[in-house]
Amino acid sequence: MKALILTNRVPFPPNSGYPIVVYNTIKGLLKLGVEITLFSINTSKHSIDVDDIYDPVFEQIVFHSHSIDIEVNVWDALTNIFSNESYNVSRFFNEDAERLLEDILKENVFDIIQFEGLFVVPYLDVVKANSHAKVVYRAHNIEFDVWERIAMREQFTPRRKYLQFLARRLKHYETEQINRFHQVFAISERDRQHIVQFGCQVPLDVFPVAIDFDQYVTDHSSIGFPTLFHLGAMDWRPNKEGLEWFLDEIWPDIEKLNSELRFYIAGKNMPREFYEYESENLVVEGEIFDAVEFINSKSIMIVPLLSASGMRVKIIEGMAMRKCIIATSMAAEGIKYQHGKDILIANTADEFYRSILQCITNPKKWREIGDNARKTVEKDHDVNVISERMLKVYQKLISA
Repeated sequence: MKALILTNRVPFPPNSGYPIVVYNTIKGLLKLGVEITLFSINTSKHSIDVDDIYDPVFEQIVFHSHSIDIEVNVWDALTNIFSNESYNVSRFFNEDAERLLEDILKENVFDIIQFEGLFVVPYLDVVKANSHAKVVYRAHNIEFDVWERIAMREQFTPRRKYLQFLARRLKHYETEQINRFHQVFAISERDRQHIVQFGCQVPLDVFPVAIDFDQYVTDHSSIGFPTLFHLGAMDWRPNKEGLEWFLDEIWPDIEKLNSELRFYIAGKNMPREFYEYESENLVVEGEIFDAVEFINSKSIMIVPLLSASGMRVKIIEGMAMRKCIIATSMAAEGIKYQHGKDILIANTADEFYRSILQCITNPKKWREIGDNARKTVEKDHDVNVISERMLKVYQKLISA
């Protein structure tokens, strides 16, 4: 079987949510004998020097990429208002990239072509015009839902109105495109229900975040306690907003609990204001080289998201590393959990305070939750099991 996968960024190295999901998909399918060609938009925001990629998975695929500047342009944003296009999506379309993809399609015969996320869907027309492959769309989240939630939290009225406008455009585009595919994959049951509600009439299955558990081995001797940590890219607005809320509303009271307590925050594109935060117990590390090592060395993971959709890969990774996760219910959406058993849910400042207090005064509690968390994700997120399920869907599509 030959598959072409389209991505809106290069998934190497797999160092954040979207790349990890795509990388593990490719890794799992390769193991099952699927021949993979990858076509990636190499965006200015997440630019990767392809010559610097050294990865055994990368060596097993045929790779093509095209660089595109997706930075927000004020003039383009203004003129877009008078068009019928979603500005969020249109920034990822490039005619030269389309021509490259057309050449790939003319030179190869694929059985499956999978679109990883909404921002590569503008290339669906050229795919349909040049291939008879079955086309699959994987919704990494409900994009317009993310923007609707961000808009709800925006206090500045003109900006809120514009964010609502962007969300409406995204919603129209998502709902318009969904039935042009032969198959849709949702990343969570909640997202599946959402996709059904906006009119999906094609086969729809749930394929959650998949990880290779061999890569997540806990070294208990290296874990520091008491330590809290947050890990996430700060160029994603929900991460930044949630962390700001936690630092402003919760952390000042938390750090008074124990003079030895430390809160570590890490992630690329760390805003300057976090480095300037007045707290001796706050450690800002910025971008880190080894996320698994960072996660392993801390004890309690804080995920205070206030607006999001899809499934948080970092929570899955934290659970795989036997961490006690304290997160908002929005952050934990899509994950099959039991509050108090394998995760702690906190939606208010008081709930975060009480959950953290419980864990740092009773170390046995956070260790039990971490052990249960590992068992939970092993059951639902094993890359080998999920890849086999995905391959069966492909085979069914091809034989139809």
